[in-house]
Amino acid sequence: MSRDRGPRRLRRLDRSALIAASMTALSLTASGCMVVHGEREVLPASTKAEAAKALQQFTTAYNNADKAYDSSLDAEHVTGALAAIDAARLKAGKANNPDGNAGHTPLKLSDVTYTIPKKAGWPRWFVADAAGNKGGTARWLLVFTRNGLNEPFQVAYLTLVASGNVPKFKKDADGWAEAVPANSAELAAAPEGLSKDYTTYLKSGGDTFADGAYTSQWRTDREKAGKRPGLVTQYIDEPLTSGDYAPLALRTADGGALVFFATHYYAKQTAAPGTSIPVTDDILAVTTGEIKQSLTMEFVSNGVALDPAKGAGDPKVSVLGRIEGMTSAQGS
Repeated sequence: MSRDRGPRRLRRLDRSALIAASMTALSLTASGCMVVHGEREVLPASTKAEAAKALQQFTTAYNNADKAYDSSLDAEHVTGALAAIDAARLKAGKANNPDGNAGHTPLKLSDVTYTIPKKAGWPRWFVADAAGNKGGTARWLLVFTRNGLNEPFQVAYLTLVASGNVPKFKKDADGWAEAVPANSAELAAAPEGLSKDYTTYLKSGGDTFADGAYTSQWRTDREKAGKRPGLVTQYIDEPLTSGDYAPLALRTADGGALVFFATHYYAKQTAAPGTSIPVTDDILAVTTGEIKQSLTMEFVSNGVALDPAKGAGDPKVSVLGRIEGMTSAQGS
């Protein structure tokens, strides 16, 4: 009997220990102190309360930075393309207005809708769609992203889109959206290649993108700008695809995707002999070198595009919005 009772007792102890460990893990998870394999679990990127708090913190920091022309005041709340654009804007503002922004009007966002994808791995991210007191009737689309639980949500992409152009998103029974993999083959253009596709289109044209203000019209505007009397402008476009500039895509209700992506480009202006290059104080604030006959400016751009499902009736990608900023310049 002693041989029989020993194994049974051990089994009871093992079972009790397992139950106790499981209850402890459950308790810790519920209290927010422990996440098991968070990098592999398919989870919502945030709660709606967390998303609302992130938007409020960003807006407060953004307004403080704009009022003081001090990029250190919102540096923890921006990243990627928006961080590059924002930092250069504030640098120029500070150089020309050391006492701050006398014309500051606080940004106010209202009527906010949060679209939060459920996904595995990092980064985890969500989109806030809001009405703003700037930009007319356009909707403000802000993409918040973070790379770990101990990091704050930061805005990587900020674009303005006409209110009627924001698509409906695919959501599950609980209201969570679906993130589309960057290498998806289900779309007209894979999100990971959209930045390169766009820069190629701006240089050579093609059939990937639908006509519009940020595609065919921009190419026409560039062509005209490049041939002004006494001033030649040349453009070099390059994709931005890694790190905090990586594209992010949400599945739309029709099976396509809304893709946020970034690019940057150089615009070199060369003046004819006896003429000069027109510049502003904001340009001079981020320029190094002496402007003699040429000025090479670097711009960072973030855009948002509607990428249809492969095989859709209209297979062209539509760029819905784009915001850019000059980040540096070199005179020679």
